[in-house]
Amino acid sequence: MKETSARLLRLLALLQTRREWSGYELADQLGVSTRTVRRDVDKLRDLDYPVNAVKGIAGGYQLGPGAQLPPLLLDDDEAVATAIALRMATVSGVAGIGETAVRALLKLEQVLPSRLRHRVTAVQPSAVRTPFPASAVDPEVLSTVGAACRDHHRLRFDYCGHNGTYSVRLTEPHTLVTWGSRWYLVAWDCDREDWRTFRADRIRPQALTGPRFTPRDLPSGDPATYVARSVAQMWPYQATIRLHTPAASDTAHAAATYGRIEPIDHLTCLLHIGADSPRGLTFLLGAIEVDFDIVDAPQLADHLQRLADRYHRAIQATPN
Repeated sequence: MKETSARLLRLLALLQTRREWSGYELADQLGVSTRTVRRDVDKLRDLDYPVNAVKGIAGGYQLGPGAQLPPLLLDDDEAVATAIALRMATVSGVAGIGETAVRALLKLEQVLPSRLRHRVTAVQPSAVRTPFPASAVDPEVLSTVGAACRDHHRLRFDYCGHNGTYSVRLTEPHTLVTWGSRWYLVAWDCDREDWRTFRADRIRPQALTGPRFTPRDLPSGDPATYVARSVAQMWPYQATIRLHTPAASDTAHAAATYGRIEPIDHLTCLLHIGADSPRGLTFLLGAIEVDFDIVDAPQLADHLQRLADRYHRAIQATPN
């Protein structure tokens, strides 16, 4: 009985890790026959787990949505990752998600073993303000877009541009990325035949799913880097800054979060960056802990001088 219960738990865990399993694959993973797999699936169904049969040559199974949420099985790493993600969600900028994330986190931490609770509490998220206002995203939109990315379904949506006008976009969604306090969708625009970055709070999906597609390779390889470059080019104030650090350094990689890095030599590199104003750019440069030179940035030197004068007055006014 104990062996059967353990096998049922392992079967449930397998069904939760992948969208679809063949009977032969499950049997191989569990070390049993396909007949035993069928019996165990029936037992899970008796416990109200919605295990659906998949039609096909080999046949298979998938864990589908049910009338109520059944218990989920998480291994140690998955539990820690989930708890940390919930902590980060409390400052995510997703509409209505903060309070809900706190409630879910409390439930999870209550049942976590102490060895795992220590790993979770070691990560304390902080809200970092970026030089643009946060915008709330509808969780339903994120869910729909995220599912389309995961399952490789085309997504058609209405999109509000910078000028406030709407256009219809047919896309092959690739990845959802958070940058600053906003969410972005990286997708192949089918009509424009090129990669595009879309702000998630400006997306209004027209349908839940579309036909499946074969994923394309993103030119930069890294979605976060692609979003950073795309967003930097959209800002009205553009600048080029020489950083006194190699392009391969950790500092340059961190700076690539704000713009595009271009190597110069083994000691320096260029940062192509955008912001809403020289003041906004000053905010970003203040987070880079290396010396830099202004290559091309109108009015930035004047703004830095005023800022330096204010800091200098503050230092002189400080009691010894």
